[in-house]
Amino acid sequence: MPSILVLHGPNLNLLGQREPGIYGTVTLAEINQCLQQEAQAHQLAVSFLQSNTEGVLVDAIHSAQDQSQGIILNAGAYTHTSIAIRDAIAAVGLPTVEVHLSNIYRRETFRHHSYIAPVVLGQISGFGADSYILGLQALIRHLRQTKQLERDLSSQAKAE
Repeated sequence: MPSILVLHGPNLNLLGQREPGIYGTVTLAEINQCLQQEAQAHQLAVSFLQSNTEGVLVDAIHSAQDQSQGIILNAGAYTHTSIAIRDAIAAVGLPTVEVHLSNIYRRETFRHHSYIAPVVLGQISGFGADSYILGLQALIRHLRQTKQLERDLSSQAKAE
């Protein structure tokens, strides 16, 4: 079954309790559950990883090259600082959508720059937990338009 990797960066394990005025009250587990349901509706598997460590996220991106058809990434604060994550995304070449719960362009000026944006399909921010669902829907649409999902689904059917 085709698979999407969802990566959650630093401090996202604290969703629901960390600055609810900015990030909302939805927990990471609730976001993952919604993504799981959306993926299943499209006959996709989805795997999740949250890490506060940059290298763990880079390693996960590298591993996704052989295991996933695309990536949904909320790099959190690493969005604004990590050339390593940017380079990993560029190196593996998987379609990736950058998501953020808050609108990073309505926040502090240091959050207005994304090192990641130039190497991803697109960026969705400011819609709270829905940013993830919108990101997944956009990624699925891209994969279908480029026929990447159909190839993977037909390969799966032949194997069964």
